[in-house]
Amino acid sequence: MIVDLPDTTTSQVSKTLVKIREEGGAVALGRVLTLIIATSPGVEEEAIEAANDASREHPMRVIVVSTDPSESPDTPARLDAEIRVGGDAGASEVIVLRACGDAARDEESLIMGLLLPDAPVVTWWPGAAPASPGTSPLGRIAQRRITDASAQPDPQAALDVLRANYRPGDADFAWTRLTLWRAQLAAVLDQPPYAPVTGVHVTGAIDSPSTTLLAAWLHMQLGAATGYDLTPLEDGSHGIHGVVLDREPGRIELVRDVPGVATLRQPDQPVHDVALPRRSLRDCLADELRRLDPDELYGEVITDGLALLGATEGEGRA
Repeated sequence: MIVDLPDTTTSQVSKTLVKIREEGGAVALGRVLTLIIATSPGVEEEAIEAANDASREHPMRVIVVSTDPSESPDTPARLDAEIRVGGDAGASEVIVLRACGDAARDEESLIMGLLLPDAPVVTWWPGAAPASPGTSPLGRIAQRRITDASAQPDPQAALDVLRANYRPGDADFAWTRLTLWRAQLAAVLDQPPYAPVTGVHVTGAIDSPSTTLLAAWLHMQLGAATGYDLTPLEDGSHGIHGVVLDREPGRIELVRDVPGVATLRQPDQPVHDVALPRRSLRDCLADELRRLDPDELYGEVITDGLALLGATEGEGRA
């Protein structure tokens, strides 16, 4: 069910939520958190769909704040709202707030009356994100703050911004997308022979901040000389392309030449095909919502790891 509330107020939205619960039986009991999605007009639906899918694992209240940063300062104040429950909201209840004018300039007060009481708050910017999520109006009230460097105009430069402004509780989908790669590489190195890695080389597309983070993580964990190449986009070849690990017994190669499938080559071992698909928004969001405490490893990689790799100055690239 979808209820439209044109030219409304936050108070009226809250009263309508209570009315829907009383008349239709929809309840807020069992909601484990409030997810705030900060986005812009016209691109809300993809994020809402991902949140609805993730809500089946994490029942929650979703508050979508849609504002247009490019609007004229003279735009009249107005708030249009939409409430979705039942089949239109997965296992959550979705509140869409489309604000303009003065109503859009105080995002924190816009949503304070709609937060679930005594429940953690997570803020997600699926598109453009503030330079400092932890000090932004919607970030200050959240335990976790999720950004996506790959959605920024310059994904590689976005890592530098994240590093400079990192606060415990920050997270980024560029790191979340590495889960399968990290697990596969850890599994390979957990097998004999247990020879030290002497060199690492990571390749990926220029629009893939995950490539840089993977190189930084490997450099931190293995302490080996690490290089990485960022290649121009060709034939839609996005994301990480491959990892090469040099050891005395021979080279280990994990290369993704086909979308979703990587080839693993090891000395004295048959060649294996490994499923390594690019993780969807739903998978990344559900993964990040499984923990509400700071991701300490991500914090180390985005700060110390990038500095060691020399990513911000372009050092370490082959």
